[in-house]
Amino acid sequence: MESSINSVKKEIKILKGLDHEGIIKLLEFGDSGIITSDSKLFVNQVFIVLEYIEGSLLFDLCKDNGAMGEDVGRFFLRQMIETMEYMNKKGVVHRDIKLENILVDKEMNLKFADFGFATNKCIDSLQSYRGTMSYMAPEIRRHDEYDGRQTDIFSMGVVLFTLVVGLFPF
Repeated sequence: MESSINSVKKEIKILKGLDHEGIIKLLEFGDSGIITSDSKLFVNQVFIVLEYIEGSLLFDLCKDNGAMGEDVGRFFLRQMIETMEYMNKKGVVHRDIKLENILVDKEMNLKFADFGFATNKCIDSLQSYRGTMSYMAPEIRRHDEYDGRQTDIFSMGVVLFTLVVGLFPF
């Protein structure tokens, strides 16, 4: 439980420092949330409120359309690169870039979401095992020290491959 709370607090801290059209916006956060479940009351819950994106997940777009070709791949790749450049300038790596963590709005703009594994500490010499296996760079799988910027690029390549060819990495 404590590690989940710390993860959410870290996500809040990182999202507070990011302001880019390619990243989901943090609207509100706190530790006074109230949850009721099966007539139980949970108080003082950590919560985050993110902007609503009318659209879908990039995963669903790929699943529904299959291979979308190189032109679509380039269109989305430009957006991903721009967003990753911004994040890297801010000293942040995502560490879980995948189709399921990228939203697509009605104008086909991408928004990176789910910064639960993101970090802004020692991004060029990371050691923790983070990410989703089918998108994960080999150095993470081997438990080697890794540069988070490079492993994000690897994951972005898996996303691009899926967009262009239509084969899912799992």
